Order: sequence, then structure tokens, then C-alpha cells
Amino acid sequence: MYKKINMGAYNLHLIKSDKFKTIEIKINFKREATKKDITYRNVLKNILLESNEIYKTRRQLDIKTEELYGLRYSINSYLTGIYSVISFNTVFLDEKYTESGMIEESLKFITDIILKPDVSCKKFASEALAIAKNLVKEDIDAIKDDPRVYSTIRLLEEIESKSPLAYRGVGYSEYLEEINEDTLYEYYKSVVNSDLVDVFIIGNIDFKTTEDIFKDNFKIKTLKKIGKEHYITHKKVRLKEKCIKEVTDYKQSKLIMGFKLQNLTDFEKCYVMNVYSFILGGGPDSKLFREVREKNSLCYSISSSQSLVNNLFLIRAGINKDDYKKTVKLIKKELKEMEKGNFTEEDIKASKVTYLNAFKEIDDSQIDILNLYVSHSYLNLDLKEERIKKIMNVKKEDIVKVAKKIYLDTIYLLEGESKDGQA
Repeated sequence: MYKKINMGAYNLHLIKSDKFKTIEIKINFKREATKKDITYRNVLKNILLESNEIYKTRRQLDIKTEELYGLRYSINSYLTGIYSVISFNTVFLDEKYTESGMIEESLKFITDIILKPDVSCKKFASEALAIAKNLVKEDIDAIKDDPRVYSTIRLLEEIESKSPLAYRGVGYSEYLEEINEDTLYEYYKSVVNSDLVDVFIIGNIDFKTTEDIFKDNFKIKTLKKIGKEHYITHKKVRLKEKCIKEVTDYKQSKLIMGFKLQNLTDFEKCYVMNVYSFILGGGPDSKLFREVREKNSLCYSISSSQSLVNNLFLIRAGINKDDYKKTVKLIKKELKEMEKGNFTEEDIKASKVTYLNAFKEIDDSQIDILNLYVSHSYLNLDLKEERIKKIMNVKKEDIVKVAKKIYLDTIYLLEGESKDGQA
């Protein structure tokens, strides 16, 4: 059972389920992303994890969570389409298994994390700020340590350098340097007062009681605004793809090809592309795996995936650098085969079975169910029963049609040292 309540300053999304012993809450603050915002938000989430007006140290926070029967909490900052989101998450035992009043106590804990930072002098403490900034700096410096992450970031920057698509979720050194105790506090106030806010809660809850608890404890005065769509759309496609090579001291080479999706219907974007991607590069029975890896031995790994909110399709491969041209040529050939409809009804059936099996697993995860409603609210994605119905309606002609709406934009090669592709 689901209910959405307009609380004035925020939306409250209530999901009733008696399947789990815990209650899970996600409180999201979002605004349109900028490079500066991303950096500030990463520092902010780190500092809010360190201390609080009530709990002055991390140890005091830990003691309180123990008193709340092992309550767990986290704060994440991430990008989704045009938006940057700070997500405050907590999970705790239903008071049926603890004692009366623990739901309100647990909720008050996470709202205190949000609304009562340690800013006794109208600014953040310098010691906590130093820790928070250093953690962000480590994340920024670590980007190049993971070739898969780095190659994806560089591809997106080459596709549209000025779009939120290209923004680095870890932040930027130039903005990190300008953050101090005062500027971060001013930014914190703007988040609480200006961000779009949604609260999602799942568990064996009473709707009226939960609504009253939030009214009493989550008192923010954000002016409610109408948000834009999260989706990034592409007005232009390249007539000829851009090719970028970057030499690295990694042993292996990483090839990643980025395709723009243009003028897809909601059905094509949310369902047909799932089937298309699985048939092309979704596993050991996919066309790319069979043709590029098994028959021609041109890579040690290859896969495809859809970036739904960014309207992108990606193909990744780990290759020998000398096989770059052969690999790209063969991938392009398989893309043409998809356009021609050279795949079987068995391929389609296998894709649907895999989708449905993965979807069934959502029922066993409280956070996955919660995230289903987040995507329903933010991206207008269908809920469970409708998704199952629509994936079964995907036909071969739908896949062929969508194959002609995929436009190769950029090929990026992170060229390693080794010629045999071995680490």
C-alpha cells in the first residue's frame, strides 16, 4: 500500500509492508547540479556524519545508535540526471520488536542529524571541516586508480563537456579549496531552505501516526517548487563519431563506446532498451560476448548497459591495445545485425526471463522496494505489476525499431602498456 502526502515543505511517501522487521527511511534533498554544488554537498554530507549539536563526536553518535537498538544511518551524495541529491538514510527495528515510542525516537535521531549540525558559532568547526574536506580530496585523487570509473568519466566529458552528464560526482579540487567554516554553513542553510525535499518510508507503519510524527519532528520551511524532469535529453547527434585515445600506465586497455538515445518513447526507453541491451551485451550468451570474445578472442571482457536517466547506451570492453580497430569494427557489425533483426525469439525470451527473475528479487529487499518508489516519483517509472506486464509486451519489431535510434557519439580508449591484455 502506498500513499503520497503533500506536507507543504516536502512530499511524504509512505509504503506499508509487513514483510520486514525493520523500518527504512530515505530523506532526499535535491537541486539542479553544478560543479560547485557537487563539491559542497560532498563536504557537507561528510561533516554531518562527524558531529552534531547534540552528539559532539562520532563516538557519541555511535552510542546513541546502540541505544536505539542498533539503528544504522548513512548520508550519500550522488548525481541523477540534471539533479544533485543528498540522501539521509536510516534503518531501525520496528518498535514491535523493541519498545513503544522507538519509531519516533529513531526518526528524531535522523532529523537531528539534518537539522541540528554542530554550528555553535554560526559556522562549522574547523577540525571537523578538515576531516570532511580531506575525505573528498581522497575521493577526487582516487579517480584515476580505477580504470573503469576513470574511462567512463572521461567518455562522458567528451560526449557533452558542459552538460550535467559530464559532471564528476566526487567533486572538484578548485571548489574544494574555497570551502571554509563560514561558506559551508551558508551552503548548508541554502540546502535546508531551498532544496526540493522528498521523504520515503517503508515498513509496517500506520499512515496517520507516521504523518503526525513527521509533522512534529521534521519542521522545515522549504518553499515547495515544481521540479523539472531528471532526464538529460540530447538535441543533436554526431554525423561522425569522435575518437579519443588517452595513454595510461595501466597494463590493460579499456575501450568504452558511448551512444546517444534520441526520440525514444517511454516504452522504448524503459522496456525495449532493456531487452536490446541484454541480447547485444548482457551476458555470456550475448552477441558481443560470442562474436568478439569467444569467436575472435579480441577482449577479456565485454558488456553493454543503458544509462536511463542520461539517455545513453554504453559498450565497455577490456582489450589488447593492438586490437582496438578490429574490436570497434566487429562491435559496429553487431550493432548493424541488431538493426537488421538478426536475433531470435529465444534471445528475446531469455532476456525477459532474466529481467523478471531479477525483478522478483526486489521483493526480498526492503531498500530495493523503497528505491522502486523513488524511481517512480523521480523518473515516473512504472511500479512492479505494470513493469512485468510491459516487459512481456516487447516484440521483435520494437527492438529493431529502437536499434535505429541509437547513435554512436564517442569512442574512448584508455590505452594501457601491455600488448597481451594481461594485468
